[in-house]
Amino acid sequence: MSEKVITFGEIMLRLSPENNERFLQATKFEAVYGGGEANTSVSLANFGISCSYVTKLPNNPIGQKGLNSLREYGVGVENIIRGGDQIGIYFLEKKTSQRPTNVLYNRHGSAIALAKAEEFDWEKIFEGATWFHFSGITPALSDELAKATLTACKTAKKKGIKISCDLNYRSKLWSGEKAKSVMSEICKYVDICIANEDDAIGIFGIDTHDTAGEEKNAYVARVLTEMFPNFELVASVWRLETSVTTFSLQSMIYKGKKAYYSREYSMHILDYIGAGDAYCAGIIYSLINNYDIKKAVEFSNAASCLKHTVSGDFNLITAQEVNTLAFGSGGNEVQR
Repeated sequence: MSEKVITFGEIMLRLSPENNERFLQATKFEAVYGGGEANTSVSLANFGISCSYVTKLPNNPIGQKGLNSLREYGVGVENIIRGGDQIGIYFLEKKTSQRPTNVLYNRHGSAIALAKAEEFDWEKIFEGATWFHFSGITPALSDELAKATLTACKTAKKKGIKISCDLNYRSKLWSGEKAKSVMSEICKYVDICIANEDDAIGIFGIDTHDTAGEEKNAYVARVLTEMFPNFELVASVWRLETSVTTFSLQSMIYKGKKAYYSREYSMHILDYIGAGDAYCAGIIYSLINNYDIKKAVEFSNAASCLKHTVSGDFNLITAQEVNTLAFGSGGNEVQR
């Protein structure tokens, strides 16, 4: 059976001031579409994996443009429900030198946030599917979506579908207490967990101050696998600022009580939004293609690295380009 991935979440309209201006300066905004699971879907489609996205969008031109932005890159839209009045919006002030990124959400009352759990027919949605992916952002949007996500996981598990989750804690969407309550139940059904230190602290309150000499990311992954023995592996990617203009990127996969680390990339960033989602796509692609763990962590890390070179939420990079960086010369000479 050919592989088919189902992803579930909210696609939003992203509005950013041009030329790295502040909101207070802006007279024009760059408009693109994106969102965690949508970004992962586009990455997978670019890698040649059949992928279908589940969400709810208003039946108006803005909602249609969001749908079209997925269809443009080969993502299946047959499971998108139409209805509601508005699409979620987020305003992004891009990081520049020492000034950090600033994000303002305007997603309250969006079509997906007001959706009811029973609107999603998971038995039908999962027909022919082999993988289900979502992030912690989706159940954070409403109690109904938390219920829908849990139902989706139970249905996927019953059908033998592999389940991956990017914990993706967002303190602006829900409290740590609420996140822990909801995600503790959902994570019982998850096979592949993608989480960084902030997610582990924000959702599960994991104390990383004293790891007894254990590398911090490995420590977090080990604790998570002890909390959820059903986790087959835990993956993590992190970025460190090495100067005002340069960053390093590295990642890890923890499996079988052993941590596997990728090489470290030094890079300049064009746009880092969606880099974590690109990493998720890399993990899913690697496991679908039966990569060993060391190869999987290198491929996923390279996919995330390349996303930093692409403007917008979507990682418009092919699997061949990722493989070239991860396992080829890795040079940036002209490709002829």
